Amino acid sequence: MSITEKVQKDMIAAMKARDKVLTSALRMILSRLQMGEKEAGSGYGESDEFKVLATEKKRRLQAAEAFRGGGREESALKEEAEARIIDTYLPRAMEDEELKAVVDEAIAAVGAEGPGDTGRVMSHVMAKAGGRADGRVVSAIVKNRLGG
Repeated sequence: MSITEKVQKDMIAAMKARDKVLTSALRMILSRLQMGEKEAGSGYGESDEFKVLATEKKRRLQAAEAFRGGGREESALKEEAEARIIDTYLPRAMEDEELKAVVDEAIAAVGAEGPGDTGRVMSHVMAKAGGRADGRVVSAIVKNRLGG
């Protein structure tokens, strides 16, 4: 079952339970997943769905931060709640040690020797992580390993 199908199923259950908050969040998630599929055309798969979800989660967290900065705590809490709902459909994030091992493997695979190779290592790691790693965390580890 694809993530889109799971979201549809969960949305129907939320509607039957008359959970307006969950229904609204799942509708938004489903809409974004369907837009991503339409934009990508053929070859749209689970990794593409994860990318859409990760982007939406990031947007929600950024919006929550902006709302907080503007003194709108209630709106910030709503955005954070949506981010937590999105998080339930994302794969478990890689642990730091696991991520460091993937970075070391990528450095060896691309033959990286210094900070100039950061982009190649990042590409390799992000492809290998398959949406299970935050780019900022990966970047910090890569820079640390390459002396940047």
